[in-house]
Amino acid sequence: MENYDIALTDVKSRDEIKGYWTNEDYKQLLEMFDFPDAHTVKEENLREYLYMAISDVEPAEAAAIVLTYKLSDELNEGQIEQISNDMLIDRISEEYPEINLHAPLFHINQLLFKAYNGTFLNTLATEIRCKITSDGNKIDFSNKQLILQLLTENLKESNVIKRLFSDSLEADKTFDEAEHILWEIEDLGDSEIKVITSEYWINPADIMQTEYSVKMELQEG
Repeated sequence: MENYDIALTDVKSRDEIKGYWTNEDYKQLLEMFDFPDAHTVKEENLREYLYMAISDVEPAEAAAIVLTYKLSDELNEGQIEQISNDMLIDRISEEYPEINLHAPLFHINQLLFKAYNGTFLNTLATEIRCKITSDGNKIDFSNKQLILQLLTENLKESNVIKRLFSDSLEADKTFDEAEHILWEIEDLGDSEIKVITSEYWINPADIMQTEYSVKMELQEG
């Protein structure tokens, strides 16, 4: 049994996670949208040109093109067609049953949302910065199960993770879904980390305290 002290240093809602889309992505997508001479566009203009190219196409068709570019290894044509239509009326990046696709669907949705200045529903991510220290061994900040279980200790009982995964949150259980619920964990040094997840999973309004302690013994990995 170890004692963990957690201090939240910052919590923000994000409508975009920088670094997911690269300039090469923009060039490839411009070509898929039949934009001429995509590789001659200056890098600082790539995204704006892509927005223009996307907005010249019907929304569902544009969604299918971007989904095909990013997720053709994960989804078949029928699934892509279904999602491209559903994205116009639902927050698919929160509702899709395969939660390993929630992160890429968020990034795709937000690219389309900004290209059309609406049309697609806006979705948000949550960025949490916190310091975690322990009186035991060095903390493995790559262990998403550990980090998620520590974070959920500070969430209201109405939080969706607590409602859907109450059994998995017990200290002696393996919580495989944690790998996809937490999208990114960045070690910032000095015991501080930055965590990115969907606002669907952790809404800033669900967080109860800025400092708290947790006693638990967790599974490895």
